[in-house]
Amino acid sequence: MRALVAGATGTVPVLAKETVKLAFIGPLSGGNSAPGIGGRNSTQLAVQLRNADPTAKYTYELVTFDDECKPNIGIQVATKAASDRSIIAGVTHYCSAVGIATVDTYARFGLPVVVWGAILPEITYGNDYHEIHRVNGTMINEGKLAAEFLTKQGFLKYVVVHDTTDYGKGQNKYFSEYLKLAGGEIVATFPVSPDQQDFTAELTKIKELKPDLIIVGGLTPLGVRLRAQMDRVGVTAQLAGVSGIMNAGFLEGAGAAAEGTISFHNGAPISKYEQGQAFLDAYAKAGFREDPDAYGPFAYSAANLIMDAIEKVGPDRAKVKDLLNTTKAYKSLVGEINFDDHRQNILRANVYVAQDGKWVYWPDSEYSAGKRKLRLN
Repeated sequence: MRALVAGATGTVPVLAKETVKLAFIGPLSGGNSAPGIGGRNSTQLAVQLRNADPTAKYTYELVTFDDECKPNIGIQVATKAASDRSIIAGVTHYCSAVGIATVDTYARFGLPVVVWGAILPEITYGNDYHEIHRVNGTMINEGKLAAEFLTKQGFLKYVVVHDTTDYGKGQNKYFSEYLKLAGGEIVATFPVSPDQQDFTAELTKIKELKPDLIIVGGLTPLGVRLRAQMDRVGVTAQLAGVSGIMNAGFLEGAGAAAEGTISFHNGAPISKYEQGQAFLDAYAKAGFREDPDAYGPFAYSAANLIMDAIEKVGPDRAKVKDLLNTTKAYKSLVGEINFDDHRQNILRANVYVAQDGKWVYWPDSEYSAGKRKLRLN
């Protein structure tokens, strides 16, 4: 197929590039939409920059799907994407409950995907599907760091509030295991529905137990509701959670009450990455109104990893899958990507704290410097 472009001396025929479709799947509506939209924008940025590169062999088109952070919806959109043979690969999932629910679908249809945000270990380690890859880390890294860091801060008596999804159960499992090794004690565990609105009963019991810290094994909506109701019931314990609450949605939803909340995330601050400022400049120039959020850089990196594979082997699902499986020493925005034998990238987790309406890297915070104090009964 040929396209025509106007040259200085007339109309000159040039070969048009073949269009290759990629899927983006994440929560674009509901209480977890902030990281989903940040991930979509970051993926779109990667596509736009690639399409502006005259050396690229293909033109890329992004097809977006909203999984609503719901497993049943996730399976539906995963099936829709995977059954569309014009879609060669996918940048998939922030919510772990959706990520684990869809792995069978991608394997059945042979669609190679790179997970950009979901942290449940079983997404990669619970199967041997060669279609499933992940550039972000897992809750194993985050849970281990959380247990070690929090006990070193002097928090020894804990309550766990976790949702009853696979994500929440996993958070409880891994944090509890590492906390025991670190010398902390869990005095109570409260499994709750992710949609539960009123935590008066749980918080009343927690107030009586007088824990040093409440760890949230859930996503943003749960974290926001719990934090808002702690003050009403008179619970003064410190609040912490891993990356499920580390986004703009939690800061906006909890407002001033978010101050001092601790979180743990496998990614470093964007400013710490070699190409971090260039990414932020390009993101702003592209006109995106929403923040890329904590996992945006991972979505951007996943998209580039996929497009680089397509540039090498062509728009063929099987060939792209095979090349992705061999990923070693791949230089990306989030650092070097190295897949292990389950196609899982190995990363180190980091500590963050909510300070003045932003998530601040712990070593750079006033809390770390001793200028502000965490809660400790």
